[in-house]
Amino acid sequence: MSLLALIPARGGSKGIPRKNIRTLAGKPLIAHTICAVRQASGIERVVVSTDDPEIAAVARQWGAEVPFLRPPELAADTTPGINPALHALEQIPEASRLLLLQPTSPLRTAGDIEGILAFQTQHGCPSAVSVTASPKHPQWMVRLNPGRELTPFLPPAPADTRQQLEPAYAFNGALYLCDRAWLQNQRSFVGPGTLGYVMPPERSVDIDTPLDWLWAETLLQRAGGLA
Repeated sequence: MSLLALIPARGGSKGIPRKNIRTLAGKPLIAHTICAVRQASGIERVVVSTDDPEIAAVARQWGAEVPFLRPPELAADTTPGINPALHALEQIPEASRLLLLQPTSPLRTAGDIEGILAFQTQHGCPSAVSVTASPKHPQWMVRLNPGRELTPFLPPAPADTRQQLEPAYAFNGALYLCDRAWLQNQRSFVGPGTLGYVMPPERSVDIDTPLDWLWAETLLQRAGGLA
């Protein structure tokens, strides 16, 4: 099976402008993901999908292919994340599996990548997605009504401590691995047959805010520059 590693990186990020090529712990954010993929075994091609020529140039400098530029309509704030993946499969018809890696997960390692590939092979699932233990349990989450009254999202927790609750997991945004036919049929990374590949929280930082950026940079610097 031909495996395509796809890194989606549009140019119009709003929370942290130009974040995909902004320097994080000594190199562009996107370079952390490119380097991790290139160090992993079992990857045939590493392709960056972007609408931005500057991002494309940086990606090539770090060893990724950019065989096409993404159309602007697939790089808007409201574009569903599945659309660039389906577009890439149209451009690269020989790929039978897709591994999507968001550049906003710079602490993901080559070992994590090899791990999810082995996980899918071991379990024979059409789709595997990385998750991590949630730091806040959903049964302890509440909403505020207009009068600031607290209303629980879920029924009250039947326990007083986190250790007594059933473990809860959240998508960490690092790894999405799918068979081509399954993905094109489901038009989603998660569906019937999707299994969760657990990653530790220290490698599950997903950069969305300046605070996330600071935390990721701190962890990378302490680790000596992962990936």
